[in-house]
Amino acid sequence: MNVGYLTAIAALAGAGLGGLTSFESSWTTLHAQMKAQRLANSKSTRQELYKQFIDEASRTYADALVHDTLDVSRLVGIYSLVSRMRVLSSKKVIDSASSIAILITDTYFQPNKTPTELQATSRRKWNSAWLSA
Repeated sequence: MNVGYLTAIAALAGAGLGGLTSFESSWTTLHAQMKAQRLANSKSTRQELYKQFIDEASRTYADALVHDTLDVSRLVGIYSLVSRMRVLSSKKVIDSASSIAILITDTYFQPNKTPTELQATSRRKWNSAWLSA
């Protein structure tokens, strides 16, 4: 075999291997970047969902404290958000959100709170939150 052919084949093999290595490196980098972007988007989506749940649950709980008539339309919003959480969140988060929805529903069937009772409850909860922090 001619030495010129051997040199040419070695050069072509080296160029092919180099190109393949470059392609693989680029693909791996792009794949990692896309995965990081998906995770960031997922986290952002969950954060927005949790914010909506906190807002809706807070308003509905406040309503339940001062009213003894169950407002089903308010509960629909909370249960809708919990259902959306079932798609995106962990079991622990879903269980916590469900227990909050149950607490709110149960609160509607308790006697209404007077402003004095609301003040005492809020002070007790804030104080216990500060002491445990």
